[in-house]
Amino acid sequence: QVQLVESGGGLVQAGGSLKLSCAASGRTFGNYAMGWFRQAPGKEREFVVAMTWSGDTAYYANSVKGRFTISRDNAKNAVYLQMNSLKPEDTAVYYCAADTSSLTRYGTRWYPTEYWGQGTQVTVSS
Repeated sequence: QVQLVESGGGLVQAGGSLKLSCAASGRTFGNYAMGWFRQAPGKEREFVVAMTWSGDTAYYANSVKGRFTISRDNAKNAVYLQMNSLKPEDTAVYYCAADTSSLTRYGTRWYPTEYWGQGTQVTVSS
């Protein structure tokens, strides 16, 4: 079974930090671009950040630039999202995703269709 499992969400005060993890299993995702999306209540799912699995290139939504950092550990088949200086507007369910489509072709317009995690809730209090 191929799956992505997110963890690390929770409740944090504005200005605080959280680190999300995405553990991939069932196959090696070495040839997959991977990234994070989020969905707030009443809103469409939106792009946050994505990275080539090689880790050489990453694309960030303007809303999180300078605050969030994506990283990966190929040995653990995992992707992480370090979130700093969190704001109430960051409150959402965060999803990990992977796709063989070329991230470099789309940049911040990349939208995967192959694999999605179940999501983890991030709530930032004011």
